[in-house]
Amino acid sequence: MIHDTGRRRRVVACALAALTLTAQAPRPAPPAPVEMWVPKKTPYAAYDAPNRPWWKLAEVRALHRGAADWSQPIVRNRDLVADWHQQAPGNRTAEVAYADNRTAIIVWEGQVRVTIAGHPTFVAGKGFEIDVPLRVPFTLETIGDRPALWFEVHAASDLPLYPVAGTAARPRDVAGFRYERRLVSGGAGTPDATNPLYLDYYKDVVQGGARATAFVAAQHLFVNNIRGRATPTPPASNLGHFHVGYDEFWFVMEGNVDLQIEGEPLIAGAAPGDVLIAKQGRWHRASFGGPEGQMGTRVAINPYPLGLHGYSVRSGGRQ
Repeated sequence: MIHDTGRRRRVVACALAALTLTAQAPRPAPPAPVEMWVPKKTPYAAYDAPNRPWWKLAEVRALHRGAADWSQPIVRNRDLVADWHQQAPGNRTAEVAYADNRTAIIVWEGQVRVTIAGHPTFVAGKGFEIDVPLRVPFTLETIGDRPALWFEVHAASDLPLYPVAGTAARPRDVAGFRYERRLVSGGAGTPDATNPLYLDYYKDVVQGGARATAFVAAQHLFVNNIRGRATPTPPASNLGHFHVGYDEFWFVMEGNVDLQIEGEPLIAGAAPGDVLIAKQGRWHRASFGGPEGQMGTRVAINPYPLGLHGYSVRSGGRQ
């Protein structure tokens, strides 16, 4: 929780103002598609562990049945890494920062006291999306009487930095790197209108009516909330689109998601907490499933806010 009442009011007021402006701002018209010769990866990229088309949360839990603290790798590609983390009540992560990229976190269960240097401490529960600026130390502490579970995304090139003041001894080296005590430059990142510090998605969007929109739109990381109503699954002839140079994955936040990926069986009814992955160069088409009219949210995650989408010439870029 934020202990300074005045600061808390200012943070809440700024957040609500940003959400209101976002909800009222007109959507810019997308640029008209342009026909080009586009390189499509052939053969398309294979799924290498731990990547798989559909990571069910139930399967992740089964891998760690009986453990209070655990981490599970979910996504590994040349741009991004993503993992599930569970932490027992009373435990706290080491204080770390990341050199050149933001960290995205989705809290899924329990309660986490989030301490981000230079900002008021807050408590995040289910559905909170957290955007930690680059080079800013942070910790996550599980409070209450149940474990906390969260999904965490980093740039693949990032390694943790440890503030000397909070470290009892030199950190353990990792493969190919030795930790040394040095001065660092470049300054700390800050929240802004495009990259707020956090969003209580269920409270602000699902219940409050704010527009679902991008939560992180920064160099090397795009976390985009996409919300809509369930509709009949499109026919297989609707290929969707593909990306030339990167993988894309989705966190199911609300409702159900159907996903058609080139070369894979149709994924039908992915549930909240599930993660879906489309490898580089594969056609893919996501839609909201479940009872017709049910609201759904998929959080699309990839390294490029302005990433290229390749569409069928026949579709005119409308799929």
